[in-house]
Amino acid sequence: MYDLIVFLPLFGFLIAGVFGPWIGDRASEYVTSGFLGICFVLSWIAFFMVAGGADAHVPVANWFTSGKLDVAWALRIDTLTAVMLVVVTTVSFVVHVYSIGYMSEDPSKQRFFAYLSLFTFAMLMLVTADNLVQMFFGWEGVGLASYLLIGFWYQKPSANAAAIKAFVVNRIGDFGFALGIFMTFALTGSVSFDQIFAAAPGMAGKTVHFIGFDWDAWTIACLLLFMGAMGKSAQFLLHTWLPDAMEGPTPVSALIHAATMVTAGVFMVARLSPLFEQSPVALSAVLIVGATTAFFAATIGLVQNDIKRVIAYSTCSQLGYMFVGLGVGGYGLGMFHLFTHAFFKALLFLSAGSVIVAMHHEQDMRRMGGLWKEIPVTFWMMTIGTLALTGVGIPFTSIGFAGFVSKDPIIEAAFASQRFGATYAFWCVAIAAGFTSFYSWRLVFMTFFGERGQFSSWMPAPAHDDDAHGHDDHGHGDGKAHESPLVMLVPLAVLALGAVFAGMAFRHEFIGEGAAEFWRKSLSFGPENDILERMEHIPALVSLSPTLAMVLGLVIAAYMYLVDRKAPERLAAMFPALYRFLLNKWYFDELYDFLFVRPAFAIGRALWKTGDGAIIDGLGPDGVSARVLDVTRGAVRLQSGFIYQYAFAMLLGAAAFATWYLFGGAR
Repeated sequence: MYDLIVFLPLFGFLIAGVFGPWIGDRASEYVTSGFLGICFVLSWIAFFMVAGGADAHVPVANWFTSGKLDVAWALRIDTLTAVMLVVVTTVSFVVHVYSIGYMSEDPSKQRFFAYLSLFTFAMLMLVTADNLVQMFFGWEGVGLASYLLIGFWYQKPSANAAAIKAFVVNRIGDFGFALGIFMTFALTGSVSFDQIFAAAPGMAGKTVHFIGFDWDAWTIACLLLFMGAMGKSAQFLLHTWLPDAMEGPTPVSALIHAATMVTAGVFMVARLSPLFEQSPVALSAVLIVGATTAFFAATIGLVQNDIKRVIAYSTCSQLGYMFVGLGVGGYGLGMFHLFTHAFFKALLFLSAGSVIVAMHHEQDMRRMGGLWKEIPVTFWMMTIGTLALTGVGIPFTSIGFAGFVSKDPIIEAAFASQRFGATYAFWCVAIAAGFTSFYSWRLVFMTFFGERGQFSSWMPAPAHDDDAHGHDDHGHGDGKAHESPLVMLVPLAVLALGAVFAGMAFRHEFIGEGAAEFWRKSLSFGPENDILERMEHIPALVSLSPTLAMVLGLVIAAYMYLVDRKAPERLAAMFPALYRFLLNKWYFDELYDFLFVRPAFAIGRALWKTGDGAIIDGLGPDGVSARVLDVTRGAVRLQSGFIYQYAFAMLLGAAAFATWYLFGGAR
């Protein structure tokens, strides 16, 4: 069963990618979607089996052996893996089905569905890995697939640039991840999880000497590994690729942001919890970076106008919440939010895709408005996703939408934790909760209420490009919004069920009384890790704070975008510098362009013009070699074939020799 779950998407990729031109578009869609449907069913079966205690280890093959490095290919099936199998296959199957409608007019459907299946296969390889090298294989696989899908519409320069940006930024994180793997192998002599985890406690306190100092070995290893997680999960400083990934088709955005690439870093830290438990410093770094990301991304989401970018920055912020949960030692908290987030974030992205199709592929919310009557199903799906994201529920209970049940405990854990950076993290995530509510309801109000184009006057939208997304408006040429077909709406309904009930249905197992039995040995909690117990003794006001922040954000958004629609314009005029700062995403792209891109181009030009052109070519083909060739050509001209010229040359030579001999050579 587990072999089928992992390898069926690979078979779908090969069939659609290789035989697509012969079997046709429809067959490619049905084969890839059908295989994912089988994986979806089997994954839920596996989830309940593993939750009942049926862990498994499935050998696949011996991969390679080099000296002491022995890497086997095997599938590690425990509760952590089972959770990820459910998340990946559920969202991927829904995205496959949704894409049948969304991509119906695209001429490259076979390639698109092949790439989707490849993406899913790579992520499944990552989450079932039994060793670090196998995990790195899946890690790089999702990087490759994301590059292919972000740049799917390769005719667009912006799509190519976004794909390259995602690929390059992730290579920075992956370099750290690779160094972390090397160091882990150097410390333990193995890359197998079982052997690494068994050796980790005995290596506590071991140091490594570097640049004249002794450093805690596990701290350095964990920080390097976390660097990889920062790249894949778009954490602060390595986040810049994620918003630009919106250049890909909307189903790709849903898959990347909900179930595959960005969740890989969270999963990796949770999988390596036995190592991170050995390093409080590394966990503090995870905590602080996650909190900073949650706050930073939420501030940018406040003013974005592209409907997909708002949701993209929401993803970045919510990933920060997950790392805060991991950083305080609540690995189950982080994984629970990953699980619930997959449902409502996929719902939000696919609902946004439905809006974009209805608006003839317009993405700027300033051109929208008044859509709730024209596309009511999409409106209610988007509203359910927003209720889940903002955390609507009944305080002091476990009754509420998925985000309420999974996100609020992370805020409580940040307050309860005594880890260095926890107070900072609490304030970051608590404030971010209010910002999340504001920008989420702002999106709903701008898109679905008021009048069409109501905000264009005070904040002019860019000119609309009808062909910006590579395909047409599904045949609607009357300029009106039309509800999406059932093949797109049914997946939304499935995800809406998860957005409503996933938190309440699984809280007991993930973070409640049954958590220890559910996670068993798949997550490691050290003897001093009592975060879940500490959460039971926090003040009532702290537990209430996320709800208060959510209500405050909702009220402000409702006033500014329903009651006084000129308020955003006045506020932007009052604080123009702050508004531009947030609108330009804290100027990180400009900063990185100044610090890294321009110097890299300058170095490249110098090596090209000076190093290659002036020195290498100047001394080589254009220098010594050219002069030798000139001399040779001159010598060739002397070979005329006329005897009188040769005799004359000999006479000149004899005369020159005689002159030298008579006046200078004789002694």
